Amino acid sequence: MRRQATHITPPRTLRNRLRLVLAVALFSALTVSAAGAQEANAEESWNALKPDVFGERPIADSSPLVRLDAPTRAEDAAMVPITIEVALPEGDPRTVKKLTLIVDENPAPVAATFTFGGERHDVTLGTRLRVNSYSYIRAIAELSDGGLHMSERFVKASGGCSAPALKDEEVALQNIGKMKLRVLEPTKQGDATKASRFSQLQLMIRHPNYSGLQMDQVTRLYIPAKFVDNIEVKQGDDLVFSMVGGISLSEDPAIQFSYEPSGKAIHVDAGDTDGRKFEGALKPAS
Repeated sequence: MRRQATHITPPRTLRNRLRLVLAVALFSALTVSAAGAQEANAEESWNALKPDVFGERPIADSSPLVRLDAPTRAEDAAMVPITIEVALPEGDPRTVKKLTLIVDENPAPVAATFTFGGERHDVTLGTRLRVNSYSYIRAIAELSDGGLHMSERFVKASGGCSAPALKDEEVALQNIGKMKLRVLEPTKQGDATKASRFSQLQLMIRHPNYSGLQMDQVTRLYIPAKFVDNIEVKQGDDLVFSMVGGISLSEDPAIQFSYEPSGKAIHVDAGDTDGRKFEGALKPAS
């Protein structure tokens, strides 16, 4: 005699747990799928953007000469820390001339372009960027032979360009242009070659760096763009680097960079889009 199959209903607690597991799995799958689609769209954005910045010049993707460190998921989209190292092989006669930072999906994708003085065979540079939506961040180094070499990282962040400023506007404008310039301790150095002759300097400029996309929380009107758009750092009369910047640099722009100490004073000249001029200096230790 055939037994009749019996259907056992799981306890309500177990059913709820199963539903939760299925919901989490579905959400994870949808999130991965959405991130993958955004990453693919970002490549399309780069293909459209690249000719506007570099014309038809070839760019070596994922170049071993350039290393870019950036978080996969940013804790604060308005202050995403990045570090770039450009290092040429020993004996390579070329030098590093420029470094361009790009955030593909930002309203103004070119965050900054740095031009280096001297015969630099390696460069380390760190700063903080705004990231407006899931996007590739790219670091493109230009060498003395005209070659372009790129490293890129996909960063999950959103709202960085429209995030409210951290400081009250009145307070921010009172301190605008104040600088901090200091030599970092040897243990904090991060030069690409780890050569002992190189040191690290850190420069911070007090500035709200308004992007033009932030809203005044009282008036509900957009705050006009106002940002640091040029910096020049010299060691004596010798150029360490100059920078042309845009709205993608974070509030209170901070730049950490490698340089070769010569005993000469470091002098900084900077300016913003309102025509303000700022300067600072650091005398070498006696």
